[in-house]
Amino acid sequence: MNHKHHNGIWIFAEQRNGDLHEVTLELLGKAKELAGRTGGKVTAIILGHGIKPLAQTLFNYGADSVLVADDAMLDPYRPIPYSIVIEKSVRKYQPEILLMGATFMGVELAPRVAAKLRTGLSAHCIDLKLDQNGKLLQVVPGWGGGVIATIACPDHRPQMATVMPGTMKPLKPEEKEGKIQEIEIDLPATDLGPKVLEVKREKPEELPLEKAEVVVAGGWGIGSPEDWEMIQELAEVLGGAVGATRPPVDEGWAEERQMIGQSGKTVRPKLYIGIAISGVMHHVVGMDQSEHIVTINTDSNAEIFETSDVIVVEDFRKIIPKLIQGIRDRVKR
Repeated sequence: MNHKHHNGIWIFAEQRNGDLHEVTLELLGKAKELAGRTGGKVTAIILGHGIKPLAQTLFNYGADSVLVADDAMLDPYRPIPYSIVIEKSVRKYQPEILLMGATFMGVELAPRVAAKLRTGLSAHCIDLKLDQNGKLLQVVPGWGGGVIATIACPDHRPQMATVMPGTMKPLKPEEKEGKIQEIEIDLPATDLGPKVLEVKREKPEELPLEKAEVVVAGGWGIGSPEDWEMIQELAEVLGGAVGATRPPVDEGWAEERQMIGQSGKTVRPKLYIGIAISGVMHHVVGMDQSEHIVTINTDSNAEIFETSDVIVVEDFRKIIPKLIQGIRDRVKR
């Protein structure tokens, strides 16, 4: 879409089974902040079936209006029907900006919508700003996390970005009213992609990483699956969750759902303990908003120390077993 007569900021309100994803509320907070500078309005677009009651929550967290596409064909989520409905809605109302979460759904859906609209898309943003002319500046880690890049889309609309969950803060909810507008569903009878025959959901066996108040994370310097067990044991005695950088995941010591960083999760625990982690930007963007950061590394020049509150220059093998035992002894008292 060419750039002319566009206005307002849209966020895609992601929901599953009638529950809003937390990134939806975070996007509303950032959209409201940006709209405050431009004088524009914030609109949430939500798709699914039986989801109209969620509109009130969207109003409470910052939406001025809500576009609702409520139809049985939109439940469960499928990328083709969703992308068709969003594309048609954008062409009709022409927002200036469209934001989505960098979730499993968002990273699949956003490129499809951007391609249909022939506009640009910045993925996995960690911040959003406006320049002096009100154009969106999309901040992303680049080149393996070594630099922070700022991307703009000067010629086409809407300006689109997916945002890392956990990097932005929602507003405090306030009870308020807003305008609900229903989207007319006009989907083709065929060519909507594979049908979902059955959905099976498994409850997580452990505390979700992004909800943990204590996160113990390990890096490549752990060295072996045997030593990785120390990371797991420390997290267990602290009642926390285990996090990881990319190399331990690649080695099979940790699972992908435990990865923290640009291509993983963003965490904000009360206590983050980083062990044998070098601290490249790719990982740091996922944990630098933790309340207290303690890091252990043998390298006194490790980059992770620059974002730490407490640093320990030592081999973790000399520290962690004593720390675990000390915690266990204290609990017994």
